[in-house]
Amino acid sequence: MSQSTLADDDLFGEAASEMRADVEDSLEQARGALPAADDVWDVDADNTLGVLNGLKTALDVGDAVDHLRDAKKWYTMGERADAFEDAEDLEAEIESVEELIETVDAAHEDVGNLTSTIPELRGSLEEAAAAAGDATDADGGDETVEAE
Repeated sequence: MSQSTLADDDLFGEAASEMRADVEDSLEQARGALPAADDVWDVDADNTLGVLNGLKTALDVGDAVDHLRDAKKWYTMGERADAFEDAEDLEAEIESVEELIETVDAAHEDVGNLTSTIPELRGSLEEAAAAAGDATDADGGDETVEAE
């Protein structure tokens, strides 16, 4: 084997190690960009809409999607180059982080829908209560007559 072949193999092995480290680092950054469990669970607000707005903010996946994309990009590059001897663990971690991001993102969307629905619902309930109060007053149903 020639000297350049050994050097090329060494360089390829070094590049493969760096690529694996890049994937692992990007996955770590993606996990770190996800909301903290306490931020999702503990919300401080005075009313339901405040709680929902706080939860919606807490459920923002932030840069996690970008970091996951980087991990997938480097993983794909390494896989196609056949650079990883054992890539099942990386693939499983990528899938795990991807599923978690999808779950958080779906919850964010659900809370967003509630955030827009709750004020409308409150207004409708107030209108219904006012209409019921007007109907009761018109019938004289709630008025009591004192006996002399």
